[in-house]
Amino acid sequence: MLVFGIGLLALMSGALFFRAGVEVKQATPAPTAAAPAAAAAPVELEAISHPEFTLPDIEGTQRAFSDWQGQNRLINFWATWCAPCRREIPLLRDFQARHAINGFQVIGIAVDYPEEVAAYAEKARFNYPVLIGQQEAMAVAESSGIEFIGMPFTMFVASDGEYVGAYIGELHQEHLDRVVDIMTRLEQSEISKDDARAEFELL
Repeated sequence: MLVFGIGLLALMSGALFFRAGVEVKQATPAPTAAAPAAAAAPVELEAISHPEFTLPDIEGTQRAFSDWQGQNRLINFWATWCAPCRREIPLLRDFQARHAINGFQVIGIAVDYPEEVAAYAEKARFNYPVLIGQQEAMAVAESSGIEFIGMPFTMFVASDGEYVGAYIGELHQEHLDRVVDIMTRLEQSEISKDDARAEFELL
């Protein structure tokens, strides 16, 4: 009887163990085949309108970005203590003199103190408007999604107010010639905004 009892107990334990194992297996979901990845949708570039801003000029007069609406704008961020920025100014003056008649407008934005900019302007002989700001000016640069990492830094805005590109670093004559070519072809509908942006990335 003792042997029979021990055997019966072992048999019942084995049955319970087997049942528990079956329940665990049933509770674990069977792996399913991974669904095929959906094809990536083509990315469409959206129009990026440059936001309106207002900054004081050298005389302290508040100027709005829309004052130059209808022109292809080169927004050049610079400072009096920046040597590459100062080297650009004669090129930008010449650019303004040559291409204003073709609908181009240079706008300087000095990330500097008003007194320093006014003193420097006496010998720089700007022939284009110069606005002044510090944190406000950097906010203008970053408003199009570009990180403001240093100067000189130039943004390009089409005549309809749409941002089309930027260049970080010192501009040279070959860069300005390419800017005229790209924006003129864009103005004449020979290329699209997306084409212009792609070309400015290679500037």
